[in-house]
Amino acid sequence: MTNEILNLWPELMWIEDPILREKVAQTWELALERSVLSPDDLNKIPFTLLAGPDLKVSFMAHKRCVVHIAREAGLKMNEFFKEDLPVDMDVLIAGAILADVGKLLEYVLDPAGKSVQGKYGKYLRHPFSGVSLAEQCGVPAPVCHIISAHAGEGDMIKRTVEAYIVHHSDFMTFEPFRERLK
Repeated sequence: MTNEILNLWPELMWIEDPILREKVAQTWELALERSVLSPDDLNKIPFTLLAGPDLKVSFMAHKRCVVHIAREAGLKMNEFFKEDLPVDMDVLIAGAILADVGKLLEYVLDPAGKSVQGKYGKYLRHPFSGVSLAEQCGVPAPVCHIISAHAGEGDMIKRTVEAYIVHHSDFMTFEPFRERLK
């Protein structure tokens, strides 16, 4: 795992399985290799293309918030529901960290430096490109399921408990911003 990735994602250290942790980090490394975006860009660009010019929340601020909310929700569910609805915390955290990794292939920068959907992104939205990147790095199916199911595309399938948590953590930190645009 490079320092660059660990600086972006200190939450990687929450993944207890060192093999899974490394595969998640490798997925981000691969995405950055193939992307026009740099780690610095990820801390500057807005987290969604649907936002107006007033949105100041960066891609990384949103993504890290989702990971923190998902982790806390998983911990509380394990505390209160125990074996009745167990949450695999490594799968949950890995999936939350990787949910939007495909946006690094979906987004490009226009001549003014604004992030926009690129040609590739018009064909394959980030849940699909994210799964492709993750599978190339050997990320297991339960984590890839979270990547594929976290957005609207996931409404067509049965989500795991971990995928529900990431989906709702993502949307609860997105929908209020979208509502402000109306």
